[in-house]
Amino acid sequence: MNIKRMDEGLARMLQYENVAWYEKGCVKILDRRIYPIEVKFVTCHHYTEVAQAISDMVTQSAGPYTAAGMGMALAAYEARLLNEKGQYQFLLNAAECIFSARPTTKDRLKQVVTGCLSVAKDNLGKNCDQAIFQYTLQAMNNRYARIDRVACELIKKMPKDARVMTQCFGETIIGMMIRQAQKNGINLKMVCPETRPFLQGARFTASCATDMGVDVTVITDNMPAFYMAHEKVDLFTSAADVICMDGSIINKVGTLQIAICAKYFNIPYYCTGIPDLNHPDAKSVDIEFRDPEETLSAHHIKHTLEGVKGYYPAFDITPPSLVSEIITDQGAFLPDALDGYKADQTNFYNFAV
Repeated sequence: MNIKRMDEGLARMLQYENVAWYEKGCVKILDRRIYPIEVKFVTCHHYTEVAQAISDMVTQSAGPYTAAGMGMALAAYEARLLNEKGQYQFLLNAAECIFSARPTTKDRLKQVVTGCLSVAKDNLGKNCDQAIFQYTLQAMNNRYARIDRVACELIKKMPKDARVMTQCFGETIIGMMIRQAQKNGINLKMVCPETRPFLQGARFTASCATDMGVDVTVITDNMPAFYMAHEKVDLFTSAADVICMDGSIINKVGTLQIAICAKYFNIPYYCTGIPDLNHPDAKSVDIEFRDPEETLSAHHIKHTLEGVKGYYPAFDITPPSLVSEIITDQGAFLPDALDGYKADQTNFYNFAV
């Protein structure tokens, strides 16, 4: 890729090769189920394995969007010996399999694979896998650049000494927020609720902060209210899996309760990302319910007796009344004013995380 890489100076897990990478007929995906305790990669030799890795949360947050593109490159490699018609049908089947891997972000995944299919049409029978790989890599770089612009807007909301509470793992915005804060002389401290049951806040957000030299504190998911009441918190921020056009925020379950606490303690909540123009409101979003057994263990250690039931909605809905502003690459918007956001047709994807 003969352009400036936007992952320069970011945390280890935000480096492109450490998200998902296609090479020599396979896709390697950093296994976030065990990171940072162990650094291992899941190697996929078939596009269905990439789809399964996305479903199993081998990668999450924005990771699936890169994995999806790399999975399409793998599918092109698998179909290389077919005629052009057969290749394209194979890729169509792969696209449907991959974008269906997680229901709540299905539309975003579909945008990714649709872009890959467009590239494939012009490259059937001539290194199609490499064409899709280069497209995915350039799209990832484009997304990082777009989120860097979001970070530039977000840090405008921070005082020079800023303590910021996060939720789950906002992927690229975490790295960009830290990098922009450091560039602009902001003394940033971060507070990360752990985010059960996969502990993305503790394992990913806190790891990225530490990798990049930021003072970071992890709290358990039942501590945000106490922490806000007794410690200084300047703002609460999260990314979003879907930003609805009415200002509703679909994000990792637990976002709603922190937003409620922030409202009570007069702490602004800034959601970051790109509005989803095809989602008018929360009713248009399919909330994913995962295997309830996942809530009965932590890091593969079961902590309940047999017969105890679990419950696991992967996402919750934060109403616009709890959102101070939505911070985008086009500036900050009040949640009821997103109709002022204009789609950027020059970008590969109409979303960013």
